[in-house]
Amino acid sequence: MTYDFETVVDRTGTGASKWQHMLTANPDVPAGISPFSVADIDLKLAPEILDGLRDHLGDVVLGYTVATDDYWDAVTGWFRQRHGWAVDREQIVLAPGVVPAFNTAVRAVTAPGDGVIVQTPAYYPFFGAIEGNDRVVVRNPLVQQDGRWRFDLDDLAAKAADPRTTALLFCSPHNPTGRVWEREELEAIWRIARDHDLTVISDEIHFDLLMPGIQHTVFSTLNEDAAARTIVCTAPSKTFNLAGMATSNIVIPNPELREKYAAEQSRTGFFTLNALGFQACRLAYTKAAGWLDGLIDLVHGNHELVRSFLAERMPEVTVYDLEGTYLQWMDFRALDCTHEELKRIHEQEALVFFDEGAMFGPEGEGFERMNLAAPRHAIAAALERLAQAHGR
Repeated sequence: MTYDFETVVDRTGTGASKWQHMLTANPDVPAGISPFSVADIDLKLAPEILDGLRDHLGDVVLGYTVATDDYWDAVTGWFRQRHGWAVDREQIVLAPGVVPAFNTAVRAVTAPGDGVIVQTPAYYPFFGAIEGNDRVVVRNPLVQQDGRWRFDLDDLAAKAADPRTTALLFCSPHNPTGRVWEREELEAIWRIARDHDLTVISDEIHFDLLMPGIQHTVFSTLNEDAAARTIVCTAPSKTFNLAGMATSNIVIPNPELREKYAAEQSRTGFFTLNALGFQACRLAYTKAAGWLDGLIDLVHGNHELVRSFLAERMPEVTVYDLEGTYLQWMDFRALDCTHEELKRIHEQEALVFFDEGAMFGPEGEGFERMNLAAPRHAIAAALERLAQAHGR
C-alpha cells in the first residue's frame, strides 16, 4: 500500500495540544506553519486503522468494553513478532496511558518520602510522577562520551545505595536524547538495581521506533531477576499516533508486583478503557506494520536532513545521532543565548516551535527537542526559517 507522508494535517481548532501551545506562544503564526514540539504526529493516520475503525463503527455499541481474545492475541503477537518478546496475557495490566501507568507504579512500589532515580535530562512527566506523589526526585545525570549519551554508573550506584531510594524510573529508548541502550548498558543498570533492590519502572513507549540497524532490548528480558523487579510500560500511541485512544499495555511478569500495581490502580477507581482504543490498538498491531516501516524511513531521512543542513548552515549546533524515537535532540549552547532569548528567536522570528530543553530538567537548558515525524518539506522549510532567524 502507498502511504501519504507528504500532507501536513492542519489541526488548528481541533484541540490538539501542541497547536494550541503554538498559538498561545505566538498568536500571529500564519497559516501553513506547524509545530515540532509535543510527541504526536501531524500526518494522516494509517489507513488500515482508520478504515478498520469506520467499519467497526457501523454497528458498534460504545458501552463498557473489555479486552477480547483478538485484542490479547494482537498485543502479544506484536510483542513476539516485533521484539522477540514472549508475554502471557495474564502478565498485562491495561492502563489509559503510559503516564498514568508510571504514576500508578510509583505509588504502588514506593512509599511517601522515598527517592526515585531519574536519568536526566528526562521526559518531564517523570518529575511530576515523583514529586506529585510525595516522593523525591534523585537525579542521575547522563554524561557525554565521544559525542554519545551514556550512563554515569558510579553516580547511579552511589545514589542507589541510599536505603531511602527504592525505585528507578527508567526511559528506554531514551526521551529526549534518542539513545537506544545497548544490552551491555542495560545489564549494568540491572546489576545496580539488583544489588540495591530497586524496582525498575521502564517506560518503553518508543520501543517500536528504531532507526535502521538499531536493536532494542526490553529491560525485563535481560534475565529472571530483571523480569521479577520490572514494570514495563508500553502503548501503541507513539508508534501509530493513537494517544487520544487512551490504551496502554503494562507488562508485569512478577505476580506479587502485578498485584501491588493492580491494587493501587483499583484505588483510583479505574476499571475500563476507551472502547475504540481496544479496536485501534488491535488494528495497529495486526494491520499497520507497513505504515510504521514507512514512518521510520521518513523519520530517518528527516534526521539526515537536519544533520546535514545544520552542519552546513549552523555548525555551532550539535545534532545528536538518532537511534530511536522520532525526537531530535540538539545542543544550541554554543550560540551563547539565554534560554529566554533562544525561545524568543525561535517562536517569534523563526516561527519554529520546539520543546525547549529546560523542560527536561536543568541539564537540558540550551538544548532543543524537535519532532521529526512530519513531512520532509515541512522540516526543510522550518530549518530554513531557523537559519535565517539566527543570521546564517
